[in-house]
Amino acid sequence: MAEPKFEKLLEELERLVAELEEGDLGLDDALKKYEAGVKAYKKCRALLEKAERKIEILFKDQSGELTRQEFKPGGDNSGDS
Repeated sequence: MAEPKFEKLLEELERLVAELEEGDLGLDDALKKYEAGVKAYKKCRALLEKAERKIEILFKDQSGELTRQEFKPGGDNSGDS
């Protein structure tokens, strides 16, 4: 089975949140939707973390050539390592 796309998971999460915010659900239905929302959130988070690990930033070196540098979350990505 193919891994769900981030956008579809995010839509599902937004739909679940909207249904929970309406407040028209019984306790059992609300818990089921909450559990489904937590699962969708965790999958979204995992996909974002996976994407973050893949990000590379291209930089031009002093000679004008493009070089690759690994993305450093929260770090200095200026290329002046």
